[in-house]
Amino acid sequence: MNQNSGTPVNSQAQDKADEGYSKGLKNRHIQMIAIGGSIGTGLFLGAGGRLSQGGPALAISYALCGVIAFIMVRALGELSIRRPSSGAFVSYAREFMGEKGAYVTGWLFFLDWSTTVMADITAVALYLHYWPTFQAVPQWVLATVALLLVLVLNILSVKAFGEFEFWLALIKVSAILIFMAIAIWAIVTGQSVGNHTAGVHNLTNAGGFFPLGVLPLFTLSLGVVFAFGGTEMVGVAAGEAENAKTVLPKAINSMIWRIAFFYVGAVILMTLVLPWTAYSADESPFVTFFSGIGIPHAGTIMQIVVLTAALSSLNAGLYATGRTLRSLAVAGEAPKVAAKLNKNHVPMNAIIITAVLGLIGVLINYAYPSKAFEIVMNLAAIGIAGTWISILITHWIFVRRTERGIEERPNYRLRFAPYTNLVAIAFLLLVIGSMWFDPKVGRPTIFMFIGIAVMLVIGWYSVRNRIRGDLMDHVLDAETIDGGATGVTS
Repeated sequence: MNQNSGTPVNSQAQDKADEGYSKGLKNRHIQMIAIGGSIGTGLFLGAGGRLSQGGPALAISYALCGVIAFIMVRALGELSIRRPSSGAFVSYAREFMGEKGAYVTGWLFFLDWSTTVMADITAVALYLHYWPTFQAVPQWVLATVALLLVLVLNILSVKAFGEFEFWLALIKVSAILIFMAIAIWAIVTGQSVGNHTAGVHNLTNAGGFFPLGVLPLFTLSLGVVFAFGGTEMVGVAAGEAENAKTVLPKAINSMIWRIAFFYVGAVILMTLVLPWTAYSADESPFVTFFSGIGIPHAGTIMQIVVLTAALSSLNAGLYATGRTLRSLAVAGEAPKVAAKLNKNHVPMNAIIITAVLGLIGVLINYAYPSKAFEIVMNLAAIGIAGTWISILITHWIFVRRTERGIEERPNYRLRFAPYTNLVAIAFLLLVIGSMWFDPKVGRPTIFMFIGIAVMLVIGWYSVRNRIRGDLMDHVLDAETIDGGATGVTS
């Protein structure tokens, strides 16, 4: 890599961590991963609690955070089209910020998704307790079963992952469309929903958009960022896509419309069919609506749908963390055993390590069943915000280098960069800072993250001497091939 000369560098440089993967994800898989990544438990479960805490202002928060998410994923898309990589933003951080940047980015993302895995297995257990048959089964047992199921699917092959994610994403997208259609019908006809009547009065008579003031708009935004966590999955999947440079722009460009339609539209409809006080953190807002609309078995059907949404997010979580951990392992920033691929070209060891860490979520479900989802969701959200900031900084450095003639920007690019990068970073820092004003959940989460940051610093000084800085512009050599499966030998 020539970082100092005035000659544009080779943007097709390869990362060793990309070697050995199977290009098994097709166009329809990438499209549904893009959709499914931005629609998960943050909407299907988390929206109920956030509505009860902040009211209809949640819709504005979704819109603001959606714009920031789009800026981030557009920046990532530009980097991914320049050089598709399963190491994604970790690989790009290594290229433009050095090994320290890759280390911080990779472990922040790993924190994000490993804790998201904990949140998702908790959500699965909570959903299953909707039915009397499962209520006698301890929450931690159900969480363990969910984790093992998705672990097996991820180890099989990337195609198995893609197919499973495709159908789960299709189910939850269809469910939201059905909800929106029935909700509009209920509003127009003034249908009864439980003890209330659908209509605009549910918004105007309950304090309008800001019944609890403007502050919840920001304090709730970290939870909204959690809801959008997964949009960066498109960058990870690019490394195993058949034709990333053609598929990625379409998937990314449509994201802003998906956010406006599915998230903002759905939340506004929720505030119109029922007053915001009718929702709670203990039940999916979709189940709350369908249980009260009077359609036979509608609540049960929707409960099945939100269960598939949680499994979809869990599936994507293991996929993303496995690839990221392998990228770190190949660089010497994580245990070497995580670098190996199995005969199906899947980073099985890295996925298993993530699943083992997911058992921490099982323990949380055992010790704090009523608070488990809230605890891990907030911690994951800080990891997501940190990952997004890292992506935006990496892209900023890339743009600065193009201005000096060292790099060439692809035709697909983030507009108004680096100013859009600065706005997005400032917003995310404001959202993280606003957590201090939430003494019950936000402040303890910040203290927990400070503890994790200290551990990351200790980890850096432990591994810095064995980090390999020669990953770019090379392919795996013979000593890193073990029995035909590509990876770093232990």
